[in-house]
Amino acid sequence: MDKNVEKSLLACLKQFSKISRYDTTDFCDAVLVILKSHKTFLEKVADMDACFNKEPKVEILRELFFDLLLINFFAEDVKKLEEYYLDSKEWETIEEDTLERGTEILNLLLYLKECDDEEIEPELSDYLNEFLLVDDDEFQDEHHIYEDIIANQILVESSYEEIAKAAKKLPESSEVKELFYPVLSFFLDQNPSQEQLIEYTKHSMQPDFDSALYQLLITYNQNHN
Repeated sequence: MDKNVEKSLLACLKQFSKISRYDTTDFCDAVLVILKSHKTFLEKVADMDACFNKEPKVEILRELFFDLLLINFFAEDVKKLEEYYLDSKEWETIEEDTLERGTEILNLLLYLKECDDEEIEPELSDYLNEFLLVDDDEFQDEHHIYEDIIANQILVESSYEEIAKAAKKLPESSEVKELFYPVLSFFLDQNPSQEQLIEYTKHSMQPDFDSALYQLLITYNQNHN
């Protein structure tokens, strides 16, 4: 299992447990067994879904953990497969079967890995324009998904409170409504103090999810840098 994924997963669940006051120890142990197994990707997806089905209290994290499963697959499992596996018909079929799974956090994790490889600091404008290519005519789907973040980029120079205020005003139809607060907060401060984390949680509309995701991003980024 990829060590950065493992540390990020543990940090995410620790923070979720802290805020929700729900013990995720057994759930965490089960998920780690799945990620460390030698099963196929789709078998791991099925096993992880079974874990979530048994733990409704952590349902809100299901698709984030699919992202982590996929990142772990790219980082570790692919090494054990044929060289061009990701270009194979088999992988194409898997992608089609899981098209509706996961969140946009997958893209952010891939971006943070790229930042580490290129030894650059993550920045929101770089993420949107250079990684996601939201202004490129060929990537208008991404522009549509991220339009609320694009329109509010200036908030990364403000505060958790101001980002939270903007998040509350987003329509239910927004593609990034659930991720807006933690993503912009991450680009506001990628290494918050404990006092800042308390402030961040105070302004959240769903503290257990938001704080868990923020901790996941912080940890993944720190372990790469």
